[in-house]
Amino acid sequence: MDGVSLNTDPVVDDDDDADADADEFEIEGDCGMAKCISQSGVIQGENPLPPVVGMEFDSYEDVYYFYNCYAKEQGFGVRVSNTWYRKTKERYRGKLSCSSAGFKKKSEANRPRPETRTGCPAMIKFRLMENKRWRIIEVELDHNHLISAISGKFYKSHKQLGIGTKRALHLDSAEEVQKVRLFRTVVIDVEGNGSVEVSSGEFRSSHNQTSQLRLKDGDAQAIHNYFSHLQLIDPNFFYVVDLNEKGCLRNLFWSNTRSRVAYGYFGDVVAVDTICLTDKYQVPLVSFIGVNHHGQSVLLGCGLLAGDTIEACTWLFRAWLTCMLGRPPQVIITDQCRTLQAAVADVFPRAFHCLCLPRIMQKVPEKLGGLYEYESIRMALNNAVYYSLRPEEFEATWEDMIHHYGLRNHVWLQMLYEDRRQWVPVYLKEIFLAGMLLTRPNEVVESFFDGYLDKHTSLKEFLDKYDQALLANHQLEVLADMESRNSGFMLQSRCYFELQLAKLYTNSVLRKFEREVEGMYSCFCTRQINGEGEVITYMVREQTEVDGNRRECRDFEVLYNATEMEVLCVCGLFNFKGYLCRHALSVLHQNGIEEIPPQYVVSRWRKDIKRSYVLNHSNGGIDINNPVHRYDHLYKCIMQVVEEGRKSEVRYKDTVQALDQILRKLNLKIEAQKRFVSSENQTDGIDPTIPINETVITASLAAPAGNRTRVCTVA
Repeated sequence: MDGVSLNTDPVVDDDDDADADADEFEIEGDCGMAKCISQSGVIQGENPLPPVVGMEFDSYEDVYYFYNCYAKEQGFGVRVSNTWYRKTKERYRGKLSCSSAGFKKKSEANRPRPETRTGCPAMIKFRLMENKRWRIIEVELDHNHLISAISGKFYKSHKQLGIGTKRALHLDSAEEVQKVRLFRTVVIDVEGNGSVEVSSGEFRSSHNQTSQLRLKDGDAQAIHNYFSHLQLIDPNFFYVVDLNEKGCLRNLFWSNTRSRVAYGYFGDVVAVDTICLTDKYQVPLVSFIGVNHHGQSVLLGCGLLAGDTIEACTWLFRAWLTCMLGRPPQVIITDQCRTLQAAVADVFPRAFHCLCLPRIMQKVPEKLGGLYEYESIRMALNNAVYYSLRPEEFEATWEDMIHHYGLRNHVWLQMLYEDRRQWVPVYLKEIFLAGMLLTRPNEVVESFFDGYLDKHTSLKEFLDKYDQALLANHQLEVLADMESRNSGFMLQSRCYFELQLAKLYTNSVLRKFEREVEGMYSCFCTRQINGEGEVITYMVREQTEVDGNRRECRDFEVLYNATEMEVLCVCGLFNFKGYLCRHALSVLHQNGIEEIPPQYVVSRWRKDIKRSYVLNHSNGGIDINNPVHRYDHLYKCIMQVVEEGRKSEVRYKDTVQALDQILRKLNLKIEAQKRFVSSENQTDGIDPTIPINETVITASLAAPAGNRTRVCTVA
C-alpha cells in the first residue's frame, strides 16, 4: 500500500447502485481473501488509525489489510461478509465485518457446534471509485460483545498478517513506556490527486519552493524537542508529518488533547486562519479556530505548510479531519482563495463554505483604491454588502454600482459577485455561524496568536511562545467561567427575557444579548400586516445607524407562528450570533410571551454544562499485562481527577489529600507483599530469588490466614 488518502466526498448508497446496474452480482463469504493480503504495510507507530468514512486505498487487498491491522490492535477478528462483482468479474464493492457478525445457519447434526457469533454490527463498507481507488463509504465501530487486544492472536484473520504487521512491544519499565510514544506518527500522502485550475496571479510558488519546509538552523531540532516534550506529557497529543521524495519535511500538523476535546463542544463552526501564508510570514502557520461558550477564540489545531498549493491544503485538511475522528464541521470559514476553495470542496463537501467578510473588505483599498471616485464606490459597496435585507435588494444595489461607476469589466469585483453566496450576509441568514462571521462594518478579525507571532518571528521563537499563548487563552476561559458561575450578572433592565438567560448563559454572551434587549425598546412601531393562517407577519420599525454617521428608519419583517412558538426576523441575527434580535423580542413581547422559546436557547452558550477537557477514547478493554496499556489507562483516569480538582481551592485540597491516601495505601501494600514473601521464604525454605506471581500474592493476602496457598512460578 503506497499510502492512505483521506477524503470525505459524498458517497452513493450501495443498495441503490446495485439495483441500478444489471451487470453486477454479489458473492457472500470470505472468498479466499485471507490468502491475498498485501504485505507492504503502511501502518506506522503504536496504534493504527480507526477506519473513517472517506479513507482511500490503492486496492481491495489494502482495505482488508488496514482493517485487519486495526482489528488485531482492538482485539477482534475480521471476515469478508460480502463482495460485489460485475459480470466482467471485476470487484467494485465490499463489506468487512467483525468475525462475530451474523449468526450461523441452523445445523441438522446430532451434536451441532455451539453458537459463537453475536450478530455484531461492527463493519466497514467500501467501493471502487472513478479514480480506481477504493474508498470507505460506511463505518460502524461499536461492538455488541467484549473485545480485548490480548485475544487478537486467537483469530484466524490475524494469522495471515505478514512482515507488514507491527510486532507486539514488551516493555518492562515506565521509561520505555514513555519512549515509545515518540514514534506515534502517521504519514498521509496526497500525491497523485487531481488538481484544480487556478486563476493567474494566485499561488505563484514553484514546485521547488513547495517541496519542503524552509527551515533555519535550529528549527528542525526545536520541532523535535517540542513534540517530544508534548508526547511525554500528553499521551493523546496528535501530530502528522508529510515527507517529500527525499524524506525531507514538507508539511506538518499537530493538535493537543485540549484542542481535540474542545472540537467536540465547539466544532460546529470552524475558521481556517491562513494570514501567515497570505502575508508571507517566516512561520507558514495555518490555524484551525473555533469559539467557546464565552465567545472567545479556541485553538483546534495547527499546521505548517511548505507552500500554498491545493495539494498542501488538501493534505492539511485531511490530517486535521483524521485527528478529529472524521467528524467534519457544519460550517468552515476561510479567506477568499481559489486554492482553499478547491481543497475545502474536496475534503469537506457537506460543510457550508463561507468566505471571511472582513478580510474581503480589507482588500477594498488595495483592489479599488486607484479608481476614480474611489470613496463613492467604497460607500456604495458597503451599502450593498452590509445594509441589504434581501437577496434581490443586494442584486439591485450591486447592479446600480457596477453600472453607475463603469465597473463591468473589473476582474476582482466579478470574482466577488460569483462567490456572493459565500460571503454576503444576506445569503447566509439560514446558516448558523455562532458569531464567527463578522457582519458589521469596520469589524476586524484577530488572529489567535496576536502578540506572539508576526512576520519576523522565527519558527524556533514561535515554538518557545506557543505554550504561553495557549496558557493565556486557557486562563481567560477559566476566569470567565469563574465570573459566570460565582458572580451575578448586573442586569440593566428587569426584562423577563434577560432574567431568563441570566440563569443559563455566560456573562460574555449576556452582555451582547443585553444590547438587543435595550434595542427592543427603541423599536417604536410594531404592527401586524398579515394574519392569514398560523404564521403572522409583523413589521417592526427601528432607527438604525448607517455608514457610522447618519441614522435612518428601517422596517424589519418578522414572521411569528404562535402554535410552534417560532419567530423569524429578516435581519437574521439569531443565526449570525446565536441569540434573538431586538425585532423578534419586540414581537414576542407584544404577544405576551415572557420566556424565550426553548429552541432559541443555544446550549453552546450555557454556563451550567459541565465541560471536561479530557479525551475519552471508548474501547473494549485493556490488556493489564501490557505496561503501555496500564500507563495509558491510568493517565486518562488521573487526568479526569486533575480536571475536577483544579476547579476550586476546596476541590484542590480534597484531591491532594485523596491522592496522598492512595499513594500511602500503595506503599503499604508493597511493603506488606515484601514482608509476606520474606517470611514465607524463611518458613518454607524456598529460594528467595525465585519470582513470585504478584497476582496470587495479592489474592492470598485477602484470604483468611488458614486458607492461604503458596504458589511459585519458576523462571
